[in-house]
Amino acid sequence: MPTLVLKSYAKLNLYLEVVRKRPDGYHELRTIFEKISLADQIKLTKRSDGEIKIISTSSELPSDYTKNLAYKSAKLIKDNFCLKCGVDINIIKHIPVGSGMGGGSSNAATVLCGLNRLWKINLKEEELAKLALKIGSDVPFFIYQDSFAYAQGRGEKIKKLPKLTGKKFWHILVVPRVFVSTADIYQSWDNIKSFALTKRKTDIRILLSALENKDYSLLSRYLYNSLMPVTENNFPQVSKIIEVMRQEGVGASLMSGSGPTVFGIVSSKNKAMSIAAKMRSKDASWRVFLARTV
Repeated sequence: MPTLVLKSYAKLNLYLEVVRKRPDGYHELRTIFEKISLADQIKLTKRSDGEIKIISTSSELPSDYTKNLAYKSAKLIKDNFCLKCGVDINIIKHIPVGSGMGGGSSNAATVLCGLNRLWKINLKEEELAKLALKIGSDVPFFIYQDSFAYAQGRGEKIKKLPKLTGKKFWHILVVPRVFVSTADIYQSWDNIKSFALTKRKTDIRILLSALENKDYSLLSRYLYNSLMPVTENNFPQVSKIIEVMRQEGVGASLMSGSGPTVFGIVSSKNKAMSIAAKMRSKDASWRVFLARTV
């Protein structure tokens, strides 16, 4: 049977502002996405019986595979185009589940793009992105090949950032072993009566300029995530990791998404490797990764 093997990349939020809760229950966001080299591997193999099956050795994925976003993507594209095709979706996980790095959304987008090729549907990126939004708010970003993007709305209004084309950054990623519910973090954000903790003077233009010029001093001041105070309040490990990173000289650090992943931006691979080793020595329970802009 024909097979495709694909990489499913993680993302970081270099800027995340939750503007408000919308009448439809979603949240209005402004965010800057970065695609990074930490990736799952997805193997798609055609089936002749029309079934969709998820195969994975990861114990972190739902035991009911019909709840997996990769399964939902395959079923969506199969149903939309009245196809009789089936597929085995083998997911080899490297992106920690529930880490704020978009692993599930990336898997969903990778399956959409892969089946578009495997089943010879030949949809354009924009058409795939519209389908992707039916799966989740972060999914459209992963459809596009760009390393960076600015997104609004639920995250589906994607604007490319051509001035950042070709820019590469090294990251240390630290993931504490805590389970963070995205829904609970947003609910906590909704319940805050005073938004003093999550509001501050921000300037996306200055952040974009800092990224374009690789100005690490500016990055340390303008990276922003309005969910971070909420997650830190519930999970002190996040604050601890930020503090340890700063002690090791990483000023440009932030939590990604609703957490709990904390990332640092450094100027070279050697520096990233050195700091990653020190982070591992601080707490054996922390999962520490190196990654680069894809």
